[in-house]
Amino acid sequence: MDEASGDSTAPLRKIIHVDMDAFYASVEQRDNPAIRGKPVAVGSGRPRGVVTAASYEARVFGVRSAMPSVTALRRCPDLIFVPHRFEVYKAVSRQIHAIFADYADAVEPLSLDEAYLDVTADIRGLGTARAIAEEIRARIKAETGLTASAGVSYNKFIAKLASDQNKPDGLCVIPPGRGAAFVASLPVRRFHGVGPVTAARMEKLGIVTGADLRDRPIAELQRHFGKSAGYLHRAARGEDDRPVRAHRPHRSVGAERTLEADLYTYDDLAAVLDRVIEAVWPRIERAGARGRTATLKIKYSDFSIIARSRTLANGHYDRAAFAESGDALLRAILPPPRGIRLVGLTLSNIQEDNGEETEPLLL
Repeated sequence: MDEASGDSTAPLRKIIHVDMDAFYASVEQRDNPAIRGKPVAVGSGRPRGVVTAASYEARVFGVRSAMPSVTALRRCPDLIFVPHRFEVYKAVSRQIHAIFADYADAVEPLSLDEAYLDVTADIRGLGTARAIAEEIRARIKAETGLTASAGVSYNKFIAKLASDQNKPDGLCVIPPGRGAAFVASLPVRRFHGVGPVTAARMEKLGIVTGADLRDRPIAELQRHFGKSAGYLHRAARGEDDRPVRAHRPHRSVGAERTLEADLYTYDDLAAVLDRVIEAVWPRIERAGARGRTATLKIKYSDFSIIARSRTLANGHYDRAAFAESGDALLRAILPPPRGIRLVGLTLSNIQEDNGEETEPLLL
């Protein structure tokens, strides 16, 4: 950043959030000139398929990730589906993260295609966080042929908001003196951690913008949003003291299966749930995740979704208890009101090694 302010007893942080532009789809367009400039969806175009990622040309038509393929094709009949190539995406991600490491000692990856960087130390001597972000974006373009957007600010919350401000292939710098006003001007649905359900609840309360949220007393937020009230109160003021962590804890680990045909019976659905557990538990073990909440996700034939959870009062789930809770949650929603087309199970409420729980996302 080019502007400094704040507590003179503590150095002002300089944080960059880098987010690749339509990452999976852009990799496919880079590697296949025939689909460049055309609406592309990574995923399956089968009737039961789901869009994993969409190019910007497809997004113009309202095509989004996690959208059923049949819906995407209705919105964009010329949509081109390509199968995902996760090993290629991982290889490109390693290139990108190697670039990050040249500019920051603390890099916190959020996914294959985005990360926070703490560049307060300016280890390359470029002078400003803006200059660092510009050089990182230029190197990504030169070395991978892909574009990235970046947000630069004095904390993680605002840097992430800023990276989305001028997408694609954009840069946005929010210095300390403009942070609170920037947050106040944005719709709360753009706040990291505020999902569609919470955004709808806020709208019913007359909370549409950051300014609306800022003007609500914390006692009112606590009544409506419980333990998330503190986060919302600080976020509305542009405040976030979380450090960039090189090893970011998992918020949740889960898996899901989309079914080829709608299922109705316990035996059929229990068999699917067993396969989901077989897929997710090795990932939980590799992550070293110790969680207290099991959540069953069900998508019906009309694409409506429900989620049911169980939380342990003490300790954390082992595989047997995780499977037992999944089974109990499944039995509790049977018989289904209509056919079931997707089953998922997730472990969350995950604790770090020091026993501190990670902050849950607002759905």
